Amino acid sequence: MTDLHVQHIDGYGTVRIRPLDPEGDADVVHAWVREERAAFWGMNGLTRDQVAEIYAHMATLDTHHAHLVTKDGGPAALFQTYEPSADRVGECYDVRPGDLGVHLLLAPAGPEGPHHGWTCALLTVLTTYVLRGLGRQRVVVDPDVRNVRAITRFERQGFCRGPVVVLPEVDLPDVYLPEKHAQLAFLERAVAFPE
Repeated sequence: MTDLHVQHIDGYGTVRIRPLDPEGDADVVHAWVREERAAFWGMNGLTRDQVAEIYAHMATLDTHHAHLVTKDGGPAALFQTYEPSADRVGECYDVRPGDLGVHLLLAPAGPEGPHHGWTCALLTVLTTYVLRGLGRQRVVVDPDVRNVRAITRFERQGFCRGPVVVLPEVDLPDVYLPEKHAQLAFLERAVAFPE
């Protein structure tokens, strides 16, 4: 698959963003989403085939996209982007032109443990891709309010908290997502990349 974005990070390696292959990447993604640490992702109890079907369905949409992020060729994260106006989050705040919503699920740490500063470096790559590569004006995130680690991580990256909202229920192929209490947070391009 063609890389959508490539960026080298000193001390970490080369990060690439490419479209997710729903079938070819299903084993990796399923292994990640079934872990307890991925409970907020909402796919803990799904089979590999159900996960593949969800991402195959997503690949047919013009408004939602799934990507596999690699570091030096190895899987590093699942990264999803979406048009807020076409998502349940868009029902909960005033969507601006140029907004793009994102979801991020990090790969589990390897046997050597987490690499200090990696998440911050990765978020810099992803926001660079969205704000510069895609020319968007603002990144929107909507972590579950109980996911304090994610909220804190986004704030350290320069995101500003918005309102806590209740995202409505939604049915997807073979999966039901209940309502979610989310902490909205936003990163403006002018904040991430001041002139």
